Amino acid sequence: MMDSADLYQTIPTRELSDGTALPVIGLGTFSPDDTDVTAMVASGIDNGYRLIDTALRYENEPEVGAAIAASDVDRNDILITTKIPGRLQGYDGAIESARTSMANLGVDHIDLLLIHWPLPRLDKYVDTWRAMIDMRRDGLVTSIGVCNFEPAHLDRISGETGVMPVVNQIEMHPFFPQRKLREFHARNGIATEAWSPFGRGSAIMECEPVTSAATAHNVSPGQVIIRWHHQLDAVPLPKSAHSERQRENRDIFGFALTDEEMAAISALERGRIQDQDPNTYEEF
Repeated sequence: MMDSADLYQTIPTRELSDGTALPVIGLGTFSPDDTDVTAMVASGIDNGYRLIDTALRYENEPEVGAAIAASDVDRNDILITTKIPGRLQGYDGAIESARTSMANLGVDHIDLLLIHWPLPRLDKYVDTWRAMIDMRRDGLVTSIGVCNFEPAHLDRISGETGVMPVVNQIEMHPFFPQRKLREFHARNGIATEAWSPFGRGSAIMECEPVTSAATAHNVSPGQVIIRWHHQLDAVPLPKSAHSERQRENRDIFGFALTDEEMAAISALERGRIQDQDPNTYEEF
């Protein structure tokens, strides 16, 4: 097995608008089943992942933290992302959420803190954002961003606070390429992260443009999809508890999709996998 430090060298970083170096592929940890999250994250770290994505709502932060604490990799070389749930939106709730996450993870700061969903009906995301700005100022958080925000939500928090998120983590996969939102991100210095890059176990990997590209480049359909995200300047967060699959998912730098292959895969667009429109969807 290749040394994990060598593996990490194959995962480049990109600079966020605040100067933070963000690995261009991360490890997702959401697991609705009985996956051993500590073992999954430990394997991910061994396989070179340095961006670990969790959330208070996932109820797995202690397991994520245990894997990081047990690792031989320096804590400062691992970028931990967690998220503020809907039930703790608001100024005071956001601070409570961050402190709870730090205690769960066993860390003294959060590298990247995100708002999980905008929940516009509650109308608390601006106050939540103000708290995050203050936590960044006070050193509790290094970078701040959001998930599932639409341009109107992003414009509002920027307009009312003068601070634009460095990251917006969104649903993105070949069935839902999010072209217009990604263009908005590019204009405003926001990095795009992609949750469920494989479309939640949908049929994406069996679609002809994906399988034909996999054959042409002698790679797996999953690698084609991760490479598609990378060439669209998005940071995918694939989840896998299997070591070999983790290695496969980040091993996408030895080939490039052609313009024709990229266009054919993007043409699979059909919309969200589930009805989770950020303007109406609520999750607490």
